[in-house]
Amino acid sequence: MTTPNFNFRTGYGEDAHRLVKGKDLIIGNVAIESDFGCEAHSDGDVLLHALSDALLSTFALGDIGTYFPPSNDLYKDVDSAELLLKLLGGLEHTINNFMVINLAIVITLDKPKLGKYRPAMQTRLGELLKLPPENIGITFKTSEGLALNHIQARVSLLASGTRKADTSLETALAFVANME
Repeated sequence: MTTPNFNFRTGYGEDAHRLVKGKDLIIGNVAIESDFGCEAHSDGDVLLHALSDALLSTFALGDIGTYFPPSNDLYKDVDSAELLLKLLGGLEHTINNFMVINLAIVITLDKPKLGKYRPAMQTRLGELLKLPPENIGITFKTSEGLALNHIQARVSLLASGTRKADTSLETALAFVANME
């Protein structure tokens, strides 16, 4: 049985990190005022990590750790926006007519409250994805005290495009890396 080749596709990704004192808290490439930040190999941006996984799952291309493994010191403390931009460049070379259409994001964090950061996150994500901020929905939740030292992001997205038969994402990422 063959699967029809639809142009519209959905993706889903999530990420979680433990919060530790003395680290910067970055969410959606926006600095958040907090005494706690994410314990992570990179900058620990849960939103950009979940977004990266959502993009990859949209086209059945694995997850962020496949392409940017935490075991590689090259990615130690790296800005997650750099990884996302490399991934987007690879997808543009791997997917015909690639375009992100809409994002639905849920971030769970007990404190600090994030409502005042929503416009900055929508603007920054819009810049990274070439997407109007009104196509980026962000919801903030608390764990109701169940996970005080924890942050989680979940991203669902709608994208369009079809995979090119002759190009793997690894090849496209290598091509993008050589352009830098």
